[in-house]
Amino acid sequence: MGVFLFVTVSCDSGKGSDSGIVSDSGKGGDSGNDSDSGNGSFTDPRDGKSYETVTIGNQVWMAENLAYEPTSGNYCASDNDKSNVETYGYLYNWQTALNVCPVGWHLPSDNEWKELTTFVGFFDSVKKLKAKSGWSDNGNGSDDYGFTALPGGECSWGGALFFVGHSGYWWSATEANTDRAWRRSIYYSLSHVNFDPSDKESGFSVRCVRD
Repeated sequence: MGVFLFVTVSCDSGKGSDSGIVSDSGKGGDSGNDSDSGNGSFTDPRDGKSYETVTIGNQVWMAENLAYEPTSGNYCASDNDKSNVETYGYLYNWQTALNVCPVGWHLPSDNEWKELTTFVGFFDSVKKLKAKSGWSDNGNGSDDYGFTALPGGECSWGGALFFVGHSGYWWSATEANTDRAWRRSIYYSLSHVNFDPSDKESGFSVRCVRD
């Protein structure tokens, strides 16, 4: 059975305190909602849980955060309450996130995240990817592509969760250096998706992309 995540990380202010936020500068402007919107579903054979899927450009993404409870590795649930997993999924440290997606799917690389944000258009990318409800302070999105990004926050000391309702963080499979890996960050108050390196022991959401 897996364990809850117990790590020491500096708390993110929700404004990107790690090492300076960098923005995905998608070269295209707003490409419009012309994705081959092949909505579907996938059932994880490991636990029988079904996930909505969405085609955006040339990629097929899970339209929900991963909620698989691995047999080993570090992860946590929102406020250590497993009833919250249905909404936000689990938050995994980077090493666990690397191998937690089911067969046929994988943790997206930094370039795959960049492909997504470039396709939807850099400006207002946050609004287009965020869910229509669930974000604090009038921060809900239009969810143009069915990606349905939710503010699951981050997992830190003893499984404690920070910024739930305000911020969502998702791992990429790309290392920044020995101790850090690249993540994507969506804040309730900003218009564009950010990327910045974060401690590999932090707990963030996982979105799987199809092989």
